[in-house]
This record gives sequence, structure tokens and C-alpha cells, in this order.
Amino acid sequence: MSKNKLKSGTKSGFRMWLLVWGLGLAGQICWNMENQWFNTFVYAKIGKDPSIITGMLICSAAATTFSTFFFGTWADRTGKRRTFISWGYILWGIFTICFGLTQFISKEMYLLMAVSVVLADTVMSFFGSMGNDAGFNTWTNDIMTDRNRGGIGAALATQPVLGTILGTVVGGFLVGENDNYMLLFVVMGIFVIVFGIISMLTLNKNDDVQPHKEGSFWRQFISVFNFKSFFKLKELVLVHIAISVFFIGFNVYFSYMGNYIIYYLGYTADMMGIIEAVPLVLAMLSAIPIGILINKNKHPYVAVAAAIINIIGLLILYPVKAQDVDPTVIFNFRIWLGIFIVGVGYVGILQVTKVWAKQLYPKNAKGQFEGIWILFFVLIPMIGGSLIGQAVVKTSGETFINEASGLTEYVPNGNVFIVGAAVIALSLIPIILTIKYRNKKNAD
Repeated sequence: MSKNKLKSGTKSGFRMWLLVWGLGLAGQICWNMENQWFNTFVYAKIGKDPSIITGMLICSAAATTFSTFFFGTWADRTGKRRTFISWGYILWGIFTICFGLTQFISKEMYLLMAVSVVLADTVMSFFGSMGNDAGFNTWTNDIMTDRNRGGIGAALATQPVLGTILGTVVGGFLVGENDNYMLLFVVMGIFVIVFGIISMLTLNKNDDVQPHKEGSFWRQFISVFNFKSFFKLKELVLVHIAISVFFIGFNVYFSYMGNYIIYYLGYTADMMGIIEAVPLVLAMLSAIPIGILINKNKHPYVAVAAAIINIIGLLILYPVKAQDVDPTVIFNFRIWLGIFIVGVGYVGILQVTKVWAKQLYPKNAKGQFEGIWILFFVLIPMIGGSLIGQAVVKTSGETFINEASGLTEYVPNGNVFIVGAAVIALSLIPIILTIKYRNKKNAD
């Protein structure tokens, strides 16, 4: 038995797929709530200031990255994936509820509110990454085989989209026209806690792996930062660069998508959920042909197509102006078409890169390399994307003065889409380089 090999019976069957879908979907719904509704919560309850959103994104990304490295190393050393999954999800749900309590701080203490919401998001992200990134994602890597790779890849790719659909629709219903965000955070927090408890009762010793220790904890923790060894894995490096650049562009526009629909176009929160959800449901169907191509090892070609499709969708959304939209009518062909095409590209890039990277991980450091993934997938994109997005909103968005507080308010417009598309176009460079690398490697 290899050091990271699970016992027989773990890599197939109803229990495995129940956990893959149950834990995965619960996690993605909660991540969607953070990425989507936390930003609209800030605009609704604290202030229309993209600086707060930038602070949340940067601090939560840093917490997520450290947590994944820390608990990933710990999980590799102990081999006990189930402990990190179960307790991570339970604490994640608890601190999701705590996040909503920041709205009850007096509005006269604006700075305290802003700092508190950033801190609450950071703590929530820390435990969310413990359960989902260091725990669940590493466990799915452990159980991946040639027979289930396409299915797991499809699950991991469609779950963020399903999470977005369910999170936006249900979230919009719970928030409603009265901005009842506390109800949303309580319901979502309990939902994640329940799945943490289910995993505690369902996961067993067969879901653990043989411990892998290399010296002391901190020596093993620091060893993953040996980028000299990482850069020897040329294809893996190019995949990580591509995903990093793509999601810098993604964070430029997606962090402000909800506030764009609500505060620029004029729709209500519940309508926003439907506007995003319906096109994404249709976009999810693309996961089927994409999964077939992945099983045929067509990773770089799928990635190129996904990036181009995503850019086309953003170019469709960019020209939409507030005066062109009737916010009392939920259907707008251009908006729905743009979101659908953006969704197809989003599904494709997630589906292919997750499987692609996992295939290239060193066998004895899967938990730690989930940390490398988070570094390129979360930390760099969130910092880069949020700073670019903030600059776009503050310099070319819509600006207002709040008469009650005297504060300047910033509302995003279509410029976040065109800038996001420009950044995503750059991700094509490392993807194309992987094609050349593969062709050269096969020729040798």
C-alpha cells in the first residue's frame, strides 16, 4: 500500500458519492454566500465603499491560504482527513452566523463596523478552509482514480455553479426586499453545521490515509515553500499561473456582480438571485461534454476554449447601461445571455483545471499541494483582482454622496466586465505554453 492510499471500498459506491456531493455542495453554497452576499451585505448594512470589500477579500484570502497550508500539513502528518473535515465544517457554520451579528454594531461607529466585518470574514474563512480546502478537497484527491476521475471532476466543477445557483436563489429569497441578511446567515450557518455533523457520523477510518512525516511539523510546513522544487514541475506551474491570472480577472468583476445588478441596474436582491441562477443552470449542462474531453486528456484545449467563451460573455455584458434596463421586468435577453456564456466558461475552467492540477500533484504531499493551489487560486487572484476591481469602481464607476452620513458612495458599472475580460485574456498565454510543452514532451 502506498503512503496515501485509502483502504478498499472507499473509492466507489453510494457513501463516497453522498459525501462528495453533500460536503462539496454545502461548502460551495457557503463560499458563494461569502463571495456574493457578503459584498451586498456590506453595501446594504455598512456602506457603499469598495475599500471594505477589498479588505475582506485580501484578509480572508490570506486566512484561507495559511489555513490550507497549516491544516493540509497537519492532515498529511496525521493521515486523519475526517477530523479536519468535520470540525472545520462545524466551526465554519458557527462563524458564518457570527458574521451577521456585525450589523448590530451602532452605525455611528462606522470604523468599528468596517473592521469587525473584515475580522469576522477572516475567522470564518480560516475554519472554512480547514474543512473544505485542507479536509474535503484533499480527501477527494485521495479517492480519485482513473475510473472516477471524470465524475469527481464534473462534481467539483459543477458544485461551484450549483452553489452559486442555490446560494443566489435561496439567498435572495431569504434576504428579500427588506434586506434580512441575518436570516440568510443563520440558515446557511446551520446548513453547514449539519453537514459537518453528518460527516462526523459517516466518515470512518477507511477515509484516513497513512501518515506522511518529514521531520518536525514546521519543517514539513515550510518545505512546501521550496519553490525551486515546485518550478521543476513545469506543466503544473503553467496550470497554476493560468488559473491565477484567470481568477484575477474573475475577481475584478464577480466581487461586484451582485452590487452591479442591485445598485446600478436597480433590481431587488431576490430578483438578482434569479437573474444569475437561471442562465447558470443552463450553463451547467456544458459540464457533460467537458467531462468527456477531460477523460480524453484534452485539458489545455478545453481551458483555451473556456477562457475565450468567458471573455465573450463579459463583452456581451459590458455595454449594458442602467437606462437600458427596466428593473421591474426580470428578463433581459442581453444580461441573461451574457451571464449564460460567462457561466459556460466558468464551468469549463473550473472543471478542467481542478482535475488537471490534481493529476500532477506529488503523491506524498497532496494536502500541502492543496495549499499551493489555494495560493494561486485564492490568495493571488483575490488580492490582485480586488485591488484592480476597487480601482475600476472608484475611478470609473458611479459616485454619489450619502446625504445622511456625508460619505462618498461608489457603485460598480459595466467597466468591471471589460477590465476583467482583458485580464482573463492574458491567461491564454500560459495555457498555450502547456500545449507546446506537452507536444515537445511527447516528441521526446
